[in-house]
Amino acid sequence: MFLARKLTKGCVRIIKPLGQTTRRAGTLTNESPASLNFVGGHRVLATNNDKSQDIKVIEPATGKLICTCPSSNQDDINEAVQSSQEAFQIWSQYSGSERAKYLRKAISIIRENLEDIARSEVKDNGKPIWESRADIELAVDTMEYYAGIAPTISGQHIQLPGGSFGYTRREPLGVCAGIGAWNYPFQIACWKAAPALACGNTMVYKPSPLTPLTAVILAEIFVESGLPTGVFNVVQGGAETGTLLSSHPDIEKVTFTGSVPTGKQIMANASKTVKHVTLELGGKSPLIIFGDCDLDNAVKGAMMANFLSQGQVCSNGTRVFVEKSILRPFLEKVVEKTKSMKIGDPMKDDTTVGATISPEHGTRVMAYINGAKKEGAKVLCGGERVIPSDSSLSGGTFISPCVLGDCTDDMTVVKEEVFGPVMSVLSFDTEEEVLQRANHSEFGLAGGVFTKDVQRAHRVIAGLEAGSCCINNYNVYPLELPFGGYKQSGIGRELGTGTIDHYTQLKTVYVEMGDVWCPY
Repeated sequence: MFLARKLTKGCVRIIKPLGQTTRRAGTLTNESPASLNFVGGHRVLATNNDKSQDIKVIEPATGKLICTCPSSNQDDINEAVQSSQEAFQIWSQYSGSERAKYLRKAISIIRENLEDIARSEVKDNGKPIWESRADIELAVDTMEYYAGIAPTISGQHIQLPGGSFGYTRREPLGVCAGIGAWNYPFQIACWKAAPALACGNTMVYKPSPLTPLTAVILAEIFVESGLPTGVFNVVQGGAETGTLLSSHPDIEKVTFTGSVPTGKQIMANASKTVKHVTLELGGKSPLIIFGDCDLDNAVKGAMMANFLSQGQVCSNGTRVFVEKSILRPFLEKVVEKTKSMKIGDPMKDDTTVGATISPEHGTRVMAYINGAKKEGAKVLCGGERVIPSDSSLSGGTFISPCVLGDCTDDMTVVKEEVFGPVMSVLSFDTEEEVLQRANHSEFGLAGGVFTKDVQRAHRVIAGLEAGSCCINNYNVYPLELPFGGYKQSGIGRELGTGTIDHYTQLKTVYVEMGDVWCPY
């Protein structure tokens, strides 16, 4: 989903290991059932006795079971929400400067333990370690950004006739529910928690059941930093738990990152009590490459638009439109680069392709590739199951990055979100044509253009029906800029100062300085 810093490798700064660190409260544990809920300042075991809802925490790279934990039921959700309600009475009364102090302490703890957290993330998610380090650093940067904003959150003073005046108070909403995705577990938790807490809210956070571990680490860090217990609670579970959380009458806002169908269901749940909602959903974004581009940069941009985190990125530019005049050299270069990517142990720094999140998701990705071949696409490279030479990885799910040529707009792989390492390349003739084709989608999360023509670049970006766009780069979303989509790709924005509006509400106050006028 998200990059925000210039590259030295993989378009991000490489964060070097920090040496010996402290394992946080045994979060990576083989005990089963594991206490992976975090409520009221400590880890607790969910009370759901329905074993069919138990979560099996699997390491994607090896296929080995890390632990199991029960899903949260209504009682568990009620306990977490009540804890956050009680904490809200305290936390909301702190000044912005006071809240910033605690957030900065958490930032310090995360930085001290960055390598440890990154390795936990790899074990949970399967992405390469260098990507994970960069994700954690961006999470820290995000928290630091909102810690800086916290003291500035304020209303307005408006002078009115006759000496009367009005003012507004920007107040927190209350208890917010955060529901995260599995592709950037720790980073998404911070993206949601940092602005929510900076504004004076509290949060009950539910990570994806595929990646439940590092959200618990974040909760432990918040407690260690001195935040009042209950300011950030964690509940584990799947769809049923998410429904309970998003339907809870004492939740004031739901912020969700995930699929469009789930987002629609959450929006329906939230509507019953008219909750505030932020939805960051799926995408099928276009990357448009014109003939006058810097070809080497365009190739690198296409790689970044498709193969980060094994292609499991919602903002990916998976529809790569290339002007016919440069189609052949573009394909030659992009195939050469793709073939050079190293598949293997995600804990090794030279690995560029880690493990797909699960066998089930790997099967789904392969079905799209096989379907594309049946519909007439040509596999130019990759698109195969891979068993790494390291025998310890034999139980993992690995797919070689795939470039598809001869693609057309009506192919399933071009229309639907694959969420895997699959680049679909399409050719075009004119600017008007490609813009119309690029916008022919129910999604509108992101988009990009490569060209040396500055006027064309801004003209095309203005015409794209997408919320988060890049010119002459891709998947670079600085935390200072708002991120979000058009159409069915979501509602609201994350990052930037605009997010403050989504975690606060305005109270208007009129002050009369004269006598009351009354005709009665």
